Amino acid sequence: QVQLVESGGGLVQAGGSLRLSCAASGRAFSTYAMGWFRRAPGKEREFVAAISRYGETTDYADSVKGRFTISRDNAKNTVFLQMNSLKPEDTAVYYCAADFTMGTPSRLTSVYDKWGQGTQVTVSS
Repeated sequence: QVQLVESGGGLVQAGGSLRLSCAASGRAFSTYAMGWFRRAPGKEREFVAAISRYGETTDYADSVKGRFTISRDNAKNTVFLQMNSLKPEDTAVYYCAADFTMGTPSRLTSVYDKWGQGTQVTVSS
């Protein structure tokens, strides 16, 4: 049983940075791709970034490209989301997710098998 635990959220001013972490346990971490999604108040969950199981391939939503960086450390069973130049519209609950089937990054929520509980990111103007 894979468990995903996010951390690193908080309150930051516009233009600031945060680094989210997602620690995984229960299954060989390097066997599955990982993604980050977010849900803003009153909106549906949306794709943010994803990374292949060995980290060689990444994908980003247009809204965060150039500002956010996804990475992973398979030795530490952890995936990261470095968020720079944050904007108020980045305010959301951020979720990490694990895809046990495909080794490549996906933007589809239906592909992911396991989700973390989420961490709140609030960007003030």
